[in-house]
Amino acid sequence: METLFKFKNWSLRVRIFLAMILITFISSILIAAVSVIHFQIENQEYHKDRLLRKEDQIKQHIQYVLEVTPHPLATFNLQSIFKDKIFEIADIHNIEIDIYDLSGHLVITSKAPIIRGQISPNLSESTIEKIKVSENNRFVSVAEGELNTYRFSYTYLMDYIENKPIGIIRLPYVEDDAFYEEEIASFLKIFGMVYLGMLFISIWIAYYLSRYITRSLKTISDRLTETSLTEKNEKIDLVTNSYEIDRLIQSYNHMIDELEESANKLAQGEREGAWREMAKQVAHEIKNPLTPIRLTVQSFEMRFNPEDPNAKQKLADFSKTLIQQIDTMSAVASAFSNFASMPAQQNETLNVVDVVDLALDIFNESYITFSSEGKEIITKIDRTQLIRIITNLVKNAIQAIPEEQEFKEIKVTVKSENGNAIITVSDNGKGIAKEYMNRIFEPKFTTKTSGMGLGLAIIKNIIENYNGTITFDSVLGKGTTFKVILPIINQ
Repeated sequence: METLFKFKNWSLRVRIFLAMILITFISSILIAAVSVIHFQIENQEYHKDRLLRKEDQIKQHIQYVLEVTPHPLATFNLQSIFKDKIFEIADIHNIEIDIYDLSGHLVITSKAPIIRGQISPNLSESTIEKIKVSENNRFVSVAEGELNTYRFSYTYLMDYIENKPIGIIRLPYVEDDAFYEEEIASFLKIFGMVYLGMLFISIWIAYYLSRYITRSLKTISDRLTETSLTEKNEKIDLVTNSYEIDRLIQSYNHMIDELEESANKLAQGEREGAWREMAKQVAHEIKNPLTPIRLTVQSFEMRFNPEDPNAKQKLADFSKTLIQQIDTMSAVASAFSNFASMPAQQNETLNVVDVVDLALDIFNESYITFSSEGKEIITKIDRTQLIRIITNLVKNAIQAIPEEQEFKEIKVTVKSENGNAIITVSDNGKGIAKEYMNRIFEPKFTTKTSGMGLGLAIIKNIIENYNGTITFDSVLGKGTTFKVILPIINQ
């Protein structure tokens, strides 16, 4: 029975219903609290304004008395001037009046109320100082009496002829909050009636809205049960303790069971698609060395001279270059025939400087230059893979320079930095547009009219398999620089 009242066992419909009622209740409390505070602020402002108006009226009346009095306007004559007039003024304005000299001694009074701790025959020095420094020489203090709250207004009594103070006027004002309290009680009574009406309306709206929302969730559950997806999904292993959402999860898991059979049927088609992609990569890898081989053969045919004393060495170098590229194609073909995506990577310890220099031998372009800060930079990488990286980057650099461009330049450099071998390939070609920079390493993306767009994607994968990175900088119309970073082996 007690589990029935546990929150975690409540349905989503009940939670929505109670949440809306709670929002209405909290909103009503906040509105009532803000309204009461507003009434209090208005009441304080009302008493301040009322006291200020009484001050102005009394000061005008006192000013008139000073103008018609036969006595000289001096502090010692204040008792004579206001001996009878102070009672008349107090009766007319219905307020008590105290007059002090400038030292704070009581001169004359119209019987002001005695408040313990507040009314004394003389004014304190701090009160006199506050009157002097306050704006318009007016100071108001607040005191709590046994039954009421009092405001005491202090201001100078001025000699209108010499325009100098001759005394201090104190007006004790009683804050009568009876009207304010009556207004508050009336407001709360009306607000309570309105709140009850709002509460009944909120209950009705919350009830039907909660039914509508949960019914919508059930509809979604039914729709998901009828939906058939073409990709594999994991089951949801979650208990929410809400009947409607748990029903939705159960429907989803049931749908996953139905999709399992469809996924098996799709596997055949996916494998066929994978083989097609593999075939494209193999074709690209085989085609990649063919261009430099063709250029090497043409160059050798044009430049070979049988009578050259170094002809035998040149023929050996030519054969070595062709064998290197043929071995690369053979490795790719062997890997494909053995159901592998690419040739297996061998962790060879080699001198990056020598391998990069060897890879550049197949290119006959005179504007290709190679430099290295040292003769030996040792790293661990497959020789064939490193040659493939350099060949691909240099080939792309050549293709990036327009044929009609007069000054052509490709720089290949090797250096060591921070424990890494840094290989850079720079060209002064047409550069890469900003909109293509984020897609350079995507498979099948190319800006050339020929090629399959797999070269950079493949070499990026090779470099990352050896814990390296490849980046590039490019300026449109000025050229591009690719940077390959490979870890150096400490010897």
